[in-house]
Amino acid sequence: MENNYTVIEDLLTRKADLQARLNLLPYDGTPEIKELSGKKYIYIRKRVASRLTSEYADVYSDELYQLLLRNAREARELKKQIRRVEKELASLGYLETELPERVILNIDFARANMKANIYDQAVLEGVATTFPQTEDIIDNGKVYGMTASDVQKILNLKHAWEFIMDKDVISYPTDYSILCHIAQLVNEGFYTYGGRIRGVPVTIGGTSYIPPLPIEQVVKESLTDILSSEKEPVDTAIDLCLYCMKTQIFNDGNKRAAVIFANHYLISKGGGLLVIPESCVPEFKRLLVTYYEDRDDGSIYTFMKSSCWKTF
Repeated sequence: MENNYTVIEDLLTRKADLQARLNLLPYDGTPEIKELSGKKYIYIRKRVASRLTSEYADVYSDELYQLLLRNAREARELKKQIRRVEKELASLGYLETELPERVILNIDFARANMKANIYDQAVLEGVATTFPQTEDIIDNGKVYGMTASDVQKILNLKHAWEFIMDKDVISYPTDYSILCHIAQLVNEGFYTYGGRIRGVPVTIGGTSYIPPLPIEQVVKESLTDILSSEKEPVDTAIDLCLYCMKTQIFNDGNKRAAVIFANHYLISKGGGLLVIPESCVPEFKRLLVTYYEDRDDGSIYTFMKSSCWKTF
């Protein structure tokens, strides 16, 4: 199987991506119309284990019905592609590894907190949103009173979080390829190659620090050095997060990608979550500037460990 490492890596990434797209669909099942007292209602029919269930969706409208039909077709196609990928993995001799119970609990913890985490990340990025608006976007894919680009950023964050919470992805080592795929997801709809290493100069508002152009091999070696340290998982996660932010590896979305990448590592160790809460954003940005300018005395590490680390 070692000779097929790259192929298996690509297939696992594709499977996680397909599963994340499937999880983004608001309904899982086939729409059906029921009539009661002369009024029409739409239900979603699906099979759970051996039972056929029917869940109420909304009052009938042709627009909603057609939307749900397209939703059902897309879900069937995604499931078909996932099965195809699983067959390819099996033919290559890949076997799913059983995750430790602590890691499974951490995935559940991340799912339970996903909406709050995405809201906090959106605030860090300056997205003009409220928690109810963020929740509505995550649940329904749209909301009124926000720009299309802000809605897209929140949906991209959901996609990226779904990706790292996939069991196959969590069992895969935290490395450069995972980071690039996360960056591609958070930049979807904004950059064609959002996961490609930056090749143009950038500046960062509010600081005199100008990040040099990143070199792929240097980035890979730096990540390996961080990951091979014997620190506690939360300390390594903070190192990963801050390194990716300061290096500005991609054209955009570096803070978003850095936080989610650090959480891929932390969740894989059953170490909780690392997210900058809304109330801590101003202080974090102040400390981040001092870190960028090499004036940090360790305060940002202490701050992140005490204020941004969620445990269970």
